Amino acid sequence: MTSAQVDNGQADEPEATKAGTSTEGYQRGLGARQIQMIAIGGAIGTGLFLGAGKAIDRAGPSLILAYALAGLVIFFIMRALGELLMYRPVSGSFSEYAREFVGPFAGFVTGWTYWLFWVVTGITEVTAAATYMTYWWNIPQWLSALVFTLILYGANLISVKLFGELEFWFSMVKVTAIIGMILICAGVLTIGFSDAGDTATVANLWNDGGFFPNGVAGTLMTLQIVMFAFLAVELVGVTAGESKDPKTVLPKAINTVPWRIAVFYVGALIMILSVVPWSTFKPGVSPFVAAFEEMGLGVGAAIVNFVVLTAALSSCNSGMYSTGRMLRDLALNGQGPKAFTKLTPNGLPLAGTTFSAALMLVGVWINYQWPGEAFTYVVSFATISGMWAWIMILVSQIRYRAAADRGLLPQSSFKAPGAPASSWYALGFIAVVIVMMAIDKDARISLYCAPLWALVLGVSYLVLRARNPESAFFAKRR
Repeated sequence: MTSAQVDNGQADEPEATKAGTSTEGYQRGLGARQIQMIAIGGAIGTGLFLGAGKAIDRAGPSLILAYALAGLVIFFIMRALGELLMYRPVSGSFSEYAREFVGPFAGFVTGWTYWLFWVVTGITEVTAAATYMTYWWNIPQWLSALVFTLILYGANLISVKLFGELEFWFSMVKVTAIIGMILICAGVLTIGFSDAGDTATVANLWNDGGFFPNGVAGTLMTLQIVMFAFLAVELVGVTAGESKDPKTVLPKAINTVPWRIAVFYVGALIMILSVVPWSTFKPGVSPFVAAFEEMGLGVGAAIVNFVVLTAALSSCNSGMYSTGRMLRDLALNGQGPKAFTKLTPNGLPLAGTTFSAALMLVGVWINYQWPGEAFTYVVSFATISGMWAWIMILVSQIRYRAAADRGLLPQSSFKAPGAPASSWYALGFIAVVIVMMAIDKDARISLYCAPLWALVLGVSYLVLRARNPESAFFAKRR
């Protein structure tokens, strides 16, 4: 994306897309089928399959309410993103919109922070995948982490279409498994089969200490885990530059958010917490695997463990994909090394993907040094860095809507309902989550790291501006 394209705020789809190539040089290889499943799969990952175990231990059945409230906020965020995408669909969407509507420094911070988010998330997910492997084999976590990182890196160097296909099937496995889990739990509740048949009842949601067994404070303390579970839903925005028909496909994908959350989070948790009392679940163990084991369905537990393994690999695969695109967008705007601007003949950002994958190998070292604490260490920092992208989406949408209502910019064909009030509500909710993270001693480490990261970015930005004082990038602001 060139400076001129950003400055003129073009809302129309460029001619280059008709030939299957975006003006950014990417191949538009992602079809409707793949975008839909990327959108669905983005909401189903390690945060649900593994992180929910710790959240249930803290909040009990009230975790269901936490997911429902957070899900509403996620819908507001996605509709705000959708409004911006229909105004101008670009691959580096978050940093581009922050650059245009907040300022060049905001774009710089957003691009690099979202890149860091996916690097850290990749480490998180490969850590989770290595943990799942120990269910079957007693092999070192670091070895599994290394093998998975190398395999996914290789897959991302072939083509964007292969990435889309991998995500399609990864997501299909996750969706099928959760629906199957819900149906099995429904069968246990109605027919009464399995070892849990005699004790399975909806009353489990309030019998064991009530719906809020650890009080409302216990529920609030899970918000960081809950929000981490939803990180990656915004990945749809990154695919805009490689979608075959973004103005048709992206709104449809975004509008699936409410039922995805209702079924895969709220529905699934209601079912497993009805079949198995909440006090049975333990931190560090997938509640889905534990539920099958409690039901005496050992084969089902092994199948679910395979599913959660694919969920982790899916998220890591998404990280490999998005980091290369974000680095290239930064480089195109003078915010990163020029080497990251180059594409392979089939439209892949090789340098950026390779650099990011190399940093993800840090996850191998973390798994070697602290195999037991690895997941906890990286989740909190991934959450705070990922939420920064959401904050910028909401602030950019508020400013865009104000400019469009004054006739300064073309109106989006996909307006966010209830905006700007809904966007302000979402910002307030995120602020509450950050406060809860500050209170939580396990999550507080991310708030210690955030100022250091901000300092690094601030110094880097000043150096870039000093070296290129005449650059149009540093003067851009809507």
